[in-house]
Amino acid sequence: MPLLMLDPHNTLVDRDAAFREAVAGFLAAHGLPPDDLAGLMSVDASGYTPRQAVAEAMTERDGGTVTGDAVRTFLDRGAADRVTLSEPTRDALAKAVAAGRTCVIVTNGLVAQQELKIRHTGLDVIVHGWVISESAGRKKPAPEIFHAAAAEVGATVRSSWVVGDSAHADIRDATGVDARSVWVSNGRPWTEPTFRPTHIAVDAASAIHHVIGAPETAR
Repeated sequence: MPLLMLDPHNTLVDRDAAFREAVAGFLAAHGLPPDDLAGLMSVDASGYTPRQAVAEAMTERDGGTVTGDAVRTFLDRGAADRVTLSEPTRDALAKAVAAGRTCVIVTNGLVAQQELKIRHTGLDVIVHGWVISESAGRKKPAPEIFHAAAAEVGATVRSSWVVGDSAHADIRDATGVDARSVWVSNGRPWTEPTFRPTHIAVDAASAIHHVIGAPETAR
């Protein structure tokens, strides 16, 4: 079956909204200034900042009133229990599976945290599988993780689709593995001058519907 490789964060689920809510709760629970929220979201950079750097920033901001262990425990769990899968996205995924697409999640992160997100949202009963960088030993945008995702479901990456919100981690390297791509813009303009996605969609549901309607062998 044609392969569809999906990024979860800020694509299938609103990772930033969930993390923002989690950080606000952490600050309130420890009596820390709520004004720290904006700065910590900036440091986090939608999850692309290394976890240790985020931990150090959080520890520095609270002036040592919260232990490093408490910060690391919070970041290990992240917002895994706060992410939600919207009904339009859930419906689009179900239609993709019904249309014969093999759907596999490809994500960077810790296995325990990412699998909690996948199961909490019910994605585990919709998609055919997932690959997480901690267990794969490589992070996006390395092509090896996309090949591992294809192997996880007994497919190949050739003529597959990659759907994600990151120009660098999802779209640029789709070309390198002979895949087509849909960039989920979330309202942002495309700014990369040296490469482009096959298609641009405003959200994940629209992106998946585009893949469903695209000819299987079109390039």
